[in-house]
Amino acid sequence: MPNSEIPNLYKMKPEERLKKVRDFAGLDDNEFKAIGSLSGLNMETADRMIENVIGAIPIPLGVATNFMINGKDYLVPMAIEEPSVVAAASNAAKMARKLGGFRTSNTGPVMIGQIQTVGVRDPYRARNEILANKELLLSKANEQDPKLVSVGGGAKDIEVRVIETARGKMVITHLIVDCRDAMGANAVNTMAEAVAPMIERITRGKVFLRIISNLAIKRIVRTTAIFDKETIGGEDVVDAIVDAYAFADADPFRCATHNKGIMNGVIAVALATGQDTRALEAGAHSYAAFTGRYRSLTTYEKDEKGNLVGTIEMPFAVGLIGGASAVHPVAKAAVKILGVKSAIELAEVLASVGLAQNFAALRALATEGIQKGHMKLHARNVAASAGASGELIDQVAQKMVEERKIRFDRAQELIKEIQAQAN
Repeated sequence: MPNSEIPNLYKMKPEERLKKVRDFAGLDDNEFKAIGSLSGLNMETADRMIENVIGAIPIPLGVATNFMINGKDYLVPMAIEEPSVVAAASNAAKMARKLGGFRTSNTGPVMIGQIQTVGVRDPYRARNEILANKELLLSKANEQDPKLVSVGGGAKDIEVRVIETARGKMVITHLIVDCRDAMGANAVNTMAEAVAPMIERITRGKVFLRIISNLAIKRIVRTTAIFDKETIGGEDVVDAIVDAYAFADADPFRCATHNKGIMNGVIAVALATGQDTRALEAGAHSYAAFTGRYRSLTTYEKDEKGNLVGTIEMPFAVGLIGGASAVHPVAKAAVKILGVKSAIELAEVLASVGLAQNFAALRALATEGIQKGHMKLHARNVAASAGASGELIDQVAQKMVEERKIRFDRAQELIKEIQAQAN
């Protein structure tokens, strides 16, 4: 059985790491070459994905180790430009393993399509009439995607809301669609378009918008991990993390950064696997504010043994059918590395990485501060941007870390000093 604990992976050269990942995931030669080529995307494929293509911009792709989710080991591909994120997720996952790793639950792959109706004389009567015609509307919706219906998905229910707006009352019909292994935007939008004329006839109003909602409150994943108090630094650290969470949950200024840290992990995996990162961001932050106050997407508490219990709950509109995950060579290889077999399983991984990332950040903040772990990698980036190369990057970075002066101008000065000494 594959084991995601790979000792000293960070000490290996990139080529050696890629070979380890190839062995773990069983990558074929084309997948191996696609990842190793940096962009992995030829111009022809890129030109089919978006408009006015002129090239591609590679982003570093790493793998987070140590993840055990529902008893299964995962190597997790993460595409991100920010230093320390992959290392932090790996370290957090290692700490979580001691007491069983991450455990998940979900509400299924269900999305909401919205149909907006305006100019309705009696909105509440119209609402009742839409609901009375529910079966006809669902039948019409499901005619649009018989393949989705054949695998157990499709339109399952209809909900209707009457909302007050600056333009008066509007009747908003929600088409509830089980998207199975698709993210669902195309299927849901097509269904919403199809039922719109029927809703106009029923309500005698005018339908305008017919579109999916990214506030996917029916596509929630919940992940929990228990962190052993001694492993993470003792009960004082547990208390400090719970206090840090309480601060974030109470204060939107702190919470914005707190939730951003969660999304560091979520979006890195989503980008690597070809997901709609904007939909995930929109869904996460709107869900965080769903109660009327912007709140933490995670919760932390201390159990009866003094251990830390962390939980994340948020929507995950992801898919393995259609989109970049089915077209981009590296995204396809990343999905293979993960070994996920369904959209729900992919969402469970995303949630677990988000929780791991958040825990790592809170633990750092509660102990030595966020900068200590971040500093060395950031210093290397600054040294390289100032003109250092090869071994000089490490020399300049180390000196800046020792001085605690990680600045572009200081890096330039150190480059000149070290080069002068060498001459």
